[in-house]
Amino acid sequence: MKHLILATLIILSCSITWAADFDKGLAAYGAGDYDTALAEWKPLAEQGYVDAQHNLGVIYAQVIGDAKEAVKWYTLAAEQGNAEAQYNLGLMYAKGQGVIQDNIYAHMWWNIAEANGYERAKYNNDIFVKRMLPEDISNAGYLTSISNFDMY
Repeated sequence: MKHLILATLIILSCSITWAADFDKGLAAYGAGDYDTALAEWKPLAEQGYVDAQHNLGVIYAQVIGDAKEAVKWYTLAAEQGNAEAQYNLGLMYAKGQGVIQDNIYAHMWWNIAEANGYERAKYNNDIFVKRMLPEDISNAGYLTSISNFDMY
């Protein structure tokens, strides 16, 4: 019983620390201090904190301009079910930023994001499918169906 209580306290302590560091990163980002935001979020992201992973993707994509690094962090967050990261990863594939341009993967990630409640993904997919071949749409649907990224 003592071990269970100790484990619970450790987990709660980590969660509180993560939240405090994450909030420091948000404040720094809001103030335009991207170096501090990066310093606060990177250790959290490396430990698997999904919101920090997504935000690192944003910083690398928009502020630092390192598309490959943005894809890395978006992918980690997307695979944990972060719908906004899934949507952003779809954008990276659609534009060929940090990855080889791939309509099938763009469509797949937008399908997953939409299934996870990110409505803007539906808008992109509705426009995007008009540029795709039927077999590419089918392939994207297949990839979506075999993916398990917190859909539904």
